[in-house]
Amino acid sequence: MFCIRGCGRRVAASLIKQHLASVRFGGDSAAPWTPHFDVVVIGGGHAGTEAAAAAARCGSRTLLLTHRVDTIGQMSCNPSFGGIGKGHLMREVDALDGLCSRICDQSGIHYKVLNRRKGPAVWGLRAQIDRKLYKQNMQKEILNTPLLTVQEGAVEDLILTEPEPEHTGKYRVSGVVLADGSTVFAESVVLTTGTFLRGMIVIGLEMHPAGRLGDQPSIGLAQTLEKLGFVVGRLKTGTPPRIAKESVNFSILNKQTPDNPSIPFSFINQTVWIKPEDQLPCYLTHTNPQVDEIVLENLHLNCHVKETTRGPRYCPSIESKVLRFPNRVHQVWLEPEGMDSDLIYPQGLSVTLPAELQEKMITCIRGLENAKMIQPGYGVQYDYMDPRQISPSLETRLVQRLFFAGQINGTTGYEEAAAQGVIAGINASLRVRHKPPFVISRTEGYIGVLIDDLTTLGTNEPYRMFTSRAEFRLSLRPDNADSRLTFRGYKEAGCVSQQRYERASWMKSSLEEGISMLKSIEFLSTKWKNLIPESSISSGKSLPLRALDVLKYEEVDMELLARAVPEPLKKYTQCRELAERLKIEDWGCQ
Repeated sequence: MFCIRGCGRRVAASLIKQHLASVRFGGDSAAPWTPHFDVVVIGGGHAGTEAAAAAARCGSRTLLLTHRVDTIGQMSCNPSFGGIGKGHLMREVDALDGLCSRICDQSGIHYKVLNRRKGPAVWGLRAQIDRKLYKQNMQKEILNTPLLTVQEGAVEDLILTEPEPEHTGKYRVSGVVLADGSTVFAESVVLTTGTFLRGMIVIGLEMHPAGRLGDQPSIGLAQTLEKLGFVVGRLKTGTPPRIAKESVNFSILNKQTPDNPSIPFSFINQTVWIKPEDQLPCYLTHTNPQVDEIVLENLHLNCHVKETTRGPRYCPSIESKVLRFPNRVHQVWLEPEGMDSDLIYPQGLSVTLPAELQEKMITCIRGLENAKMIQPGYGVQYDYMDPRQISPSLETRLVQRLFFAGQINGTTGYEEAAAQGVIAGINASLRVRHKPPFVISRTEGYIGVLIDDLTTLGTNEPYRMFTSRAEFRLSLRPDNADSRLTFRGYKEAGCVSQQRYERASWMKSSLEEGISMLKSIEFLSTKWKNLIPESSISSGKSLPLRALDVLKYEEVDMELLARAVPEPLKKYTQCRELAERLKIEDWGCQ
């Protein structure tokens, strides 16, 4: 047993007592402290919380190590979840009993489904989130999860032992070394370090080490991974400035209201926590030639843009957009950060110019002429590991029982991180129990597409999920993620609760029964036209039509059908989700 940067054997039993004062216990708080866990998860971000909770749900004694407990659930960049492709990932995480969808249903302030004009395969569930509420609800969930312990501490090194002969890999991880020299032993370790590996914050020409604003980077762990032989790359990202709400002239801007009814992210929720009329609107404005001029005249004051490190192609900074698309106007969405927050997040205005130039640029934009900047935008540069060094289970090929999840694998976004986290947590737990890995293929889910793309193709830019990446997107819809993944998660991984399994089973049987019933009801087309005059059914020639065929008409839904044939169809309209899924499933039925 050795540490890659240490000097000889470390004895955990005597050293771990030094950490008792900083330990925060979760739902297993009554259990005695032990220096040996089944799974240790490093990092309390979106990948880390999902990984830790998933491992604990699978029955593993799990430790979540984070720099600060009070930052668990923190939304470091945009105050929103979901979108096209990303909403699909959230539904799949939820189907495996993950956390983020349920927490969003408890914390959102503006719910909207994007792409409604197109088919259901590409609908994108999205919500603006109250930052404070999300953090509170996530911490409550994590700190009360059975078998999960949370401890504050920075990880500086890995404890390595000889590899298991039946598996590939040069080393086997057996635990971690904390910054003060104390150790924690583990059967599996999950690294979810986000942007903290040699992280660097950039504003204008100023650079200083940080994983995110206000937090220290992880230097020792980055050095350990490099010395182990991992291929390391460098990526960059950024965030917009924050604006005082009272300084914005919303009256002249394009207002966007939430959906009514609001569609929840989680399969176990019928509604979200807040009524549509109580939700907050978002507003749309645009850049203009003055913004372009400020950017172009001050490129010499922006070392982040000049840096050759690749940034996110699909969520670029305003500097990148101006350089790549000259003489174009760009959207800026003004998004509230919370019900009682005084801050507005200008989505689409990520920038790393010096602070005084950021403020000048903001006031050139319509509606923001008198805007007051509360916090400048900034860039982040950080290390990531080439994801071709991990297997589809997210276990590294070089070190046995070491798993990577989130931005360490070159992805960007809360949803991509959460999706990797739940898979890494499940597989870290299965590895401890010597069970086969839980792998989702690209034919089964967007999670499978994400992981397959990373592990086979790698990435040289922050990877973001889109529906266009999935070859089987017509069947990998947001509405059916539970039928694709919940049963596998319950039977193969043990990560799904009995309640969720029973809910998915009820939905499956109800859909089968409903489709069968729709097939059994048949009238002539003229009668259907009389029963449902709103429909575009032709009455020129009378032909036999099943209710299933009538439901295929775009303007016909289960509500209209049930009004036409109350018995026996009325019961299928009592659950909104069931009624909508029958309509969607019907489009794929013959």
